[in-house]
Amino acid sequence: MTESTAPSRDRAEMFFDPVCPWAWMTSRWLMEVEQVRDLDVTWSVMSLSVLNEGRHLDEGYRTMLDRSWTPVRAIVAATDDLPEEEANVLRKKMYDALGRRIHLDGRGTEHLEQCLAEVVEELGLDPAINEVAATTEVDDALRASHQRAIDLVGDDVGTPVISVNDIAFFGPVVTPAPRGEAAGRLWDGCVLVAGTPGFYELKRTRDAHPDFS
Repeated sequence: MTESTAPSRDRAEMFFDPVCPWAWMTSRWLMEVEQVRDLDVTWSVMSLSVLNEGRHLDEGYRTMLDRSWTPVRAIVAATDDLPEEEANVLRKKMYDALGRRIHLDGRGTEHLEQCLAEVVEELGLDPAINEVAATTEVDDALRASHQRAIDLVGDDVGTPVISVNDIAFFGPVVTPAPRGEAAGRLWDGCVLVAGTPGFYELKRTRDAHPDFS
C-alpha cells in the first residue's frame, strides 16, 4: 500500500464584522479563492464596536458602532455552544444572510434589529437570539474571538483579519472582489508578502466605494 501523495489543503480563518462593507468585499473574494486554490476557510467574528472602545470618534460613527453590537452578539449566541464544524457553517450562513441585507439590499446599520429578526426566522434559529443580542450576555466570548484576531496582527488594524499557514494580515481591502483566477492570484500575492519576514504594510489611498455587483 503506497502512501497518498494527494496535496494537502490549506486552512485559512477570516475574522469579520458583518456591518463592515470592506470585510464583506473580502469575504466574497475569499469565497472565490476557495474555488481556485486548495483552501478551506473558517469564519470567525471580530467587532468594530470592541475595536473602537474608548476612542474619540465623530458622533455619527459612534452611533453606528453602538448599533453594531447586535449582529456579532447574535452570531456568537447562536454558535457558541455548537461543535466547531457546525458553528463554522452557521456563522457563515448568518454572515451571508446579514450581509445580504446590510450591504446588497442597502439597509445599512439603521435597521439591524429587524435584519437580525429576519435572519433568525430565515435560518430557523431560536428567537431568543434576538433578545440575547440586545444584552452583554455573550460579550466575554465575543471579546475572546475578537482578541484572537488582534493577537495575530497587532492593534493598528481593523476588519477583516485573515490567518493562514502561521501568518496573518489585515485585508485585503479591494473593490470589486476579484473573481476566478484573478482572485487566486491576489491570494497568492497576499500570502507571499505577508509571509515575507519584516514585511508590514502596502497601502494606497482608497478612491472608490465598495462595489457589491
